Amino acid sequence: MKKAQERAGTGGTDARSGTALELLVHGVGGTTPAEMLDDPRTVRITGDHVAAVFRRTEDADAESRPEDYRGRPVPEAYVWCNLTSGNGTRALWLLLLPFMVVNIAHWMRPATHGRIRTVRLYGLLLRLAALTLTVLLVAAACEVALDLVAWQCAGTRACAERHSWLGFLSPVMSDGGWWSMPGRRLALAAAVPAALTGLLWYLSLRTWRAYESQQPMDREADPEENPRHAALGRPGFWYGRRLVARLRGAHTAAGLLTVAVGAAVPAARFDRRPGGPALLDTLGWVLLGALAAGAAAVVAVVCRRGRSECRLDRRLDEHLVRLLPLAALLLFVLALLYGGWTRPEWTSEGRLAGDTAFGGIALVQGLLVIALAVVAHLLHRSRPDARAAIRGLGGPAVAMLACALGGVVSGGVSQRVSDWLDGTGTFLDGPPVLLTWQASVIPPLLVVVLLMCAVLARHTLRLARAERDAVERDHPGETGDPGRTRRIALTRATATLTDRAPLLVAITSAATLLLGAGALVGALTTEKVPGEAARGTYAVVQGAAQTAQELGSWLIGLGFILFVTWGRRAYKDASARRTIGILWDVGTFWPRAAHPFAPPCYAERAVPDLTWRMATWTRATGGRLVISGHSQGSVLAAAASWQLEPSARKRVALLTYGSPLERLYGRWFPAHFGPEALASLHEEVDCWRNLYRRTDPIGGPMRLPGDAGPAVDRAPLKDPLTYGRTELHPLPAPVLGHSDYQADPAFAEERGRLLGRLRPEVPAPRHTGGAAASVPAADDATEEC
Repeated sequence: MKKAQERAGTGGTDARSGTALELLVHGVGGTTPAEMLDDPRTVRITGDHVAAVFRRTEDADAESRPEDYRGRPVPEAYVWCNLTSGNGTRALWLLLLPFMVVNIAHWMRPATHGRIRTVRLYGLLLRLAALTLTVLLVAAACEVALDLVAWQCAGTRACAERHSWLGFLSPVMSDGGWWSMPGRRLALAAAVPAALTGLLWYLSLRTWRAYESQQPMDREADPEENPRHAALGRPGFWYGRRLVARLRGAHTAAGLLTVAVGAAVPAARFDRRPGGPALLDTLGWVLLGALAAGAAAVVAVVCRRGRSECRLDRRLDEHLVRLLPLAALLLFVLALLYGGWTRPEWTSEGRLAGDTAFGGIALVQGLLVIALAVVAHLLHRSRPDARAAIRGLGGPAVAMLACALGGVVSGGVSQRVSDWLDGTGTFLDGPPVLLTWQASVIPPLLVVVLLMCAVLARHTLRLARAERDAVERDHPGETGDPGRTRRIALTRATATLTDRAPLLVAITSAATLLLGAGALVGALTTEKVPGEAARGTYAVVQGAAQTAQELGSWLIGLGFILFVTWGRRAYKDASARRTIGILWDVGTFWPRAAHPFAPPCYAERAVPDLTWRMATWTRATGGRLVISGHSQGSVLAAAASWQLEPSARKRVALLTYGSPLERLYGRWFPAHFGPEALASLHEEVDCWRNLYRRTDPIGGPMRLPGDAGPAVDRAPLKDPLTYGRTELHPLPAPVLGHSDYQADPAFAEERGRLLGRLRPEVPAPRHTGGAAASVPAADDATEEC
């Protein structure tokens, strides 16, 4: 095996014999090397247990036997599924879903030329929105641990008696024990949100080392390089160590400062009472001033310039990465000491200042989303793209959904813990009023979503009826089968729902923003839960408010239970874990540029892997490499092709099938996969062919402008391959949709054409419709170059 690895990596003694290579890259959900290579006997050529390149055993030393591979390529399979759906601990990444969603929104910036300051402002607003999500999560943990448990339940005799494990914190049950003072109870409970912050810091650091620390190829600037080619080809695009480390330090400090505020503010408020101790009052003001200065420092760090992509940036801002969290940790300890100081007359009553905190976070998030929408609109208007999702407002819409997810998670945890502590609903004041209002807007939001789904379903059925004639035209001369025709037509119509996702996201996001604003106004103006606030009004209004409040609480509870159940099942069940892995295949393709606690970016490992493999092969053999990508694998293949040096890129052919490059990535991420970016890829690789089906809900055509479109996209493949029973196919052929593209004869035909174009030494001449289109700058930090 070692000898095979050496030959595979160097090309062996006959390196320039013209042996061709087909590098297969699987899609979402993953697969096994045996399935990809259609042979149960496979051997790992290079890589590790996380991601590796495999060959069939008989092909391990193919470079030493070039005469055996004349007319056919050596197949290799790059298997990367363990990057997203490996062991059971990955299921815990469900808890990081809001962080992942806001990080995706960072990359949804509209395409533009110039407008550097506006582009930077877009990235800045998203980094600030991501920071509010960290504060929101830690604040929710503080609400549970400090307010509900330590302040309300431990301070209420009936609740403490129901939960004997809180007896040492209860002033009555412990007979005035040392821990029974409110400040000391808060100090002890603060360990829970502080531990959560530490866990997030540890996971971010650990996953960075395991996934994203792989350095891309450090290549020199090439005189043939188009200075405005796609941003994904920049040397430092897949290596964001400096930014992630800086944001990790800032978010960790923000979490610790949030906990410190939760422990110190109640004590400072008590000390400011008339006749309170002057020394403690002064210390409280000094501490609060230091916490405010720490928060300003965190915001300043987050507002700094973003990523550096024009080079491999190996530097690290050690003074920020280390000193900022340590300073926040020191302030956290001082806050605990200050809050735990002896105050004999202090008792816990009512709620902590949760409404003010959560209301402020919700207000800031709403303003950030509105400002982000204005900036995105300005960018889109400067260079309109008819295919861009929601007319360039995809980023703000998704950021709004991320904030809503964070609010639902926070409110759900608080509501469930409150119900658990106070089963009768008579002992405790419960969570902040705003969280109850936010839960109450869930039912009307679901009504809006269900109405939209009903409209889409009706439109799909109408489209399915219209598709029946098209299905029969695609299979002329064959005996008709009305039932089979309806099934094929419905599959085609259902596949078009992907193209209507932007409308659903736009309406859901707009409704979330409006309902959230209404909940915030209602909570702050009435200071009562919706049912109580509606008393004395019309019976219909009162009944609707009470129903929404109770149903919203029930839905949050159900959602929280399903969330925990799904995570637990995924921890034990490999098939369920694989399903969660599919979510991360799509959601964690992008580097962590907005939120450092988001799940790790697998592409920062996969893209360098593919780039190194292609570069070493083309350098050793002189060319003839076809990289063949299915579904998400086609996105990795395109990203890796962009990372090659121009001379190596010209020796590579690209075959994509079931590819979401234009249909999903081009529409939702126009700055990186828009028409100009894909046109540049077609110009820079030797040749590119794309296969798709009308029954595929994910893959689609590239829709490149001019003559480049037909040069890339083959006509839609037939699906099913045969309509009825024939001599060659006596049994009905299945509707394949997104799977089994390699079973279609068109796949082998297109692969043969691509291999025929390539030559061992010099790429074959090409004829395209025009010169490479210029591509806009990619990110707010790339302008540093």
